[in-house]
Amino acid sequence: MANVEQAQPKKGPSLIIQLAALLVMTGAAIGMGWVAGGYLKQGEAPTPVPAAPENAGTAEKPAEGGKPAAGPAVVQLAPITTNIASPSEVWIRLEASVLYDAPQPPEMTDQIHQDLVAFVRTLKLHQIEGASGYQHLKADLDERAALRSGGHVKQVLIRTMLLE
Repeated sequence: MANVEQAQPKKGPSLIIQLAALLVMTGAAIGMGWVAGGYLKQGEAPTPVPAAPENAGTAEKPAEGGKPAAGPAVVQLAPITTNIASPSEVWIRLEASVLYDAPQPPEMTDQIHQDLVAFVRTLKLHQIEGASGYQHLKADLDERAALRSGGHVKQVLIRTMLLE
């Protein structure tokens, strides 16, 4: 008989105490979430949307002296259509633009275009596969354009890239 009495499970905390602990834990989680949300939202401030200028949709007037205003300039390159190095039966069409820090002569754009054509011809398909391959290609194009322009190209903007 002694074994039967020992085999009975011990009673744990009552149901009311378990519910009270659950409510306390839920309240603490809600409070911590509210504090964390307030902390994270503290740095955010809605930015006002600037109004459209009055001369929107019209061509910009050149600055005094007939020269265009200095500032960033985006120049579209002629499309690059060529085959890649390996496999040689794969063709690539790349449409890109360059972002200059200031307007540059068209000769510089032509030199950059020719350099990018020469570079694209050396690519292998496995080098440009996937998202990381695209990022490496973009970094290489940015670097080559910046070197060719003497640092005037800030970015090469790839508009389309098609492999066939």
